[in-house]
Amino acid sequence: MNIVTRKFDTLVIGAGGAGLRAALQLSEANVKVAVVSKVFPTRSHTVAAQGGMNAALGNVTPDSWHWHMYDTVKGSDYLGDQDAIEYMCRAAPNTVIELEHYGVPFSRLENGRIYQRPFGGQSQNFGGDQAARTCAAADRTGHAMLHSLYQQNIRAKTHFFDEFFAIDLLKNDAGDILGAIIYDIETSEKIIIEAKTTLIATGGAGQLFRTNTNASINTGDGMAMALRAGLPLQDMEFFQFHPTGVAGKGMLITEGVRGEGGYLVNCDGERFMERYAPHAKDLASRDVVSRAIAIEIREGRGCGPNKDYVYLKLDHLGSDVIKKRLPGIRDTSMTFLGIDPIDEAIPVFPTAHYTMGGIPTNRFAQVVVPVANGEETMPGLYAAGECACASVHGANRLGGNSLLDIVVFGRAAGKHILKYLETNPYHKVLPEGVAESVLKRIERWDEKQEPDVESITVPQLKNELQQVMEENCGVFRTEEVLEEAVTTVKSIKEKLDKARISDYSTIFNTARIEAFELENLVDIGLATVISALARKESRGAHSRMDFENRDDVNWMKHSLYFLENNLLTYKPVRTKALTVETFPPKKRVY
Repeated sequence: MNIVTRKFDTLVIGAGGAGLRAALQLSEANVKVAVVSKVFPTRSHTVAAQGGMNAALGNVTPDSWHWHMYDTVKGSDYLGDQDAIEYMCRAAPNTVIELEHYGVPFSRLENGRIYQRPFGGQSQNFGGDQAARTCAAADRTGHAMLHSLYQQNIRAKTHFFDEFFAIDLLKNDAGDILGAIIYDIETSEKIIIEAKTTLIATGGAGQLFRTNTNASINTGDGMAMALRAGLPLQDMEFFQFHPTGVAGKGMLITEGVRGEGGYLVNCDGERFMERYAPHAKDLASRDVVSRAIAIEIREGRGCGPNKDYVYLKLDHLGSDVIKKRLPGIRDTSMTFLGIDPIDEAIPVFPTAHYTMGGIPTNRFAQVVVPVANGEETMPGLYAAGECACASVHGANRLGGNSLLDIVVFGRAAGKHILKYLETNPYHKVLPEGVAESVLKRIERWDEKQEPDVESITVPQLKNELQQVMEENCGVFRTEEVLEEAVTTVKSIKEKLDKARISDYSTIFNTARIEAFELENLVDIGLATVISALARKESRGAHSRMDFENRDDVNWMKHSLYFLENNLLTYKPVRTKALTVETFPPKKRVY
């Protein structure tokens, strides 16, 4: 088959905050960059981030990057790698100022400085009073950042392949990644992108769960491509549930609501978080608040006719604060619930939100793989953002650290790629026939598919996957339900081999893309449930009712899942920081 080939210095897969920040770093250095995105770049999921971005600017309360580091390590339930965490927290203040210079319209204080709001799990002086560290552009921070970064990339003449779907990575016999095959969603054209360096920045996999805060595009594409290329995924058992999704629907209600003074109540009107986190209350870390809500409901103190949610009250804040600081939340509540939060409380329930695990990387965003004596980097291959695992979030991400993560490590990837290209200025030879197996996968969904009453469709299988993940791999988990999840997801993978796209005789390319996405989701789902079944402790977002305590003796380690034979191995946490003393594990109390 004749297939068009294009050559670039760097291929960036994904046009969210991480991909655009890296592309900007490279384009400004006159590197030839291709950014491939399955949606128009400003529709990438970064646009949905609401609350803000953490940085120890000290504009509202005294602050220090070291305090920020402590909160991040503690929030990670001590599974985060402390060298990467120090790097991120140190870089945060300059990163925010850099974004401000790119045109991000941060909200302002009366003195003109950037506004910072309190967020969950954040403190002054290593666990003292609440910190106000989260830099915000009202409650549309991700939207402001993404548009500014995209405009800067247009200025820098970055080359975009908009509405192209990356199918698979291409590699030579030595295992070097040399680019990818991409698929034009409009025309079905296949293109090989040859690249000296490749950055995976495709975001998370929230569509694994039926109720989630994620866009429909968040299907774990980059992570699944890495698995099929023989790379492992790290810490996939840790999936964050945001405490305040719109009950029954999943749309995100930012932690910024609680940062501005909102609070949770049960059916008795009680501020129940005082029981679970006496000091931080409603601004405890997300895993703590999510479990508290689930317990309140399980013990019969939920609200509504079915007692299946709690209320988030913000009517006491007053209309001026809500209109100025939380306009997007008010719009969401009025649009999807018919509730004006100026007058009424919002019904909320924990909802799938963020993938803490991902492609293992170091603090330079280089992909790392295990070898006999530790690990080594994959030459020319990088990952950044939610699809990557540096690991700065460990077992539980602090709110406000995701926007920071994508920009800091997107920039780090760009800087390291520039160094790599200096010593590797030429393309490696792409072996003949390297794309054949990928093209066969594509053709399987391109073929005309006749309806068959005995076969199952892609949408039906996706619903089955989302249901089992939600019911069996949620806020609380046990051996029994996780074993059931592993069995069911494996059976879904088998059914996928015989599935058809839909019940319609006319098939649009978007339906074919959904088939590729489901292939990716099934592999990510298997990685998640197999890793969760194996980890016999409770740590951060992984809460086992049959192993209620954290076990630092046996489980202070990262999981590594390989697609071949569903192999699961482990590696130690990097507890050594760069320039400061390590924060040793202790009980997490908020």
